[in-house]
Amino acid sequence: MNYHFITIEGNIGAGKTTLAHLLSKHYNARLILEEFADNPFLAKFYENPQQFAFPVELFFMAERYKQLKDLLHTQDLFNSVTISDYLFTKCLLFAKVTLPMDEFRLYQRLFDIIHQQLIQPDLLIYLHSPIQKLQENIKKRNRSYEQNIPDDYLFNLQETYTHYIKQHNIKTLFIDMSNADLLGNPRHMQTITEALDKEYDQGQHYLSLP
Repeated sequence: MNYHFITIEGNIGAGKTTLAHLLSKHYNARLILEEFADNPFLAKFYENPQQFAFPVELFFMAERYKQLKDLLHTQDLFNSVTISDYLFTKCLLFAKVTLPMDEFRLYQRLFDIIHQQLIQPDLLIYLHSPIQKLQENIKKRNRSYEQNIPDDYLFNLQETYTHYIKQHNIKTLFIDMSNADLLGNPRHMQTITEALDKEYDQGQHYLSLP
């Protein structure tokens, strides 16, 4: 295994947590999962985005920072690989979509102070799905507060993610999830683990599932 810290990212409903679980089992890796359910503002945000965008994003940033700092700075003698289902920079990317400019500038100042204290991943796996597939997955997992997420919100997030990754030339494996069935099709997971056996250069690399 060439990578000690792998982060999985993608839009809402892309399959991040499912893949993180499967990879952590395959590699016997330490698993870091986002604790989104603990955010007391999340359901309120989906009901009233303008009023609750800043507290929901601020809470997420504080919790993600605490979780990553605690786990990544604690030596684990039994696991040489760590898999996370979120990138800390998602704080800034979501805030860019949800916050008005004056609040975003304040948020970015806080983010810049915190971000430099964290370890960055060796490889980012980005799961790319069409908006229709994302909506199908969101409906399937049936979290009540997610059921009315508009397509344009998902599209804006997708555009923000891909622009950031390409702009910063991050070492990224883009996986096309259009027809993915990670739990039902063993060939899909095999294709991903075989791809992770390779050493990638900086920049974007693309993988299609059979």
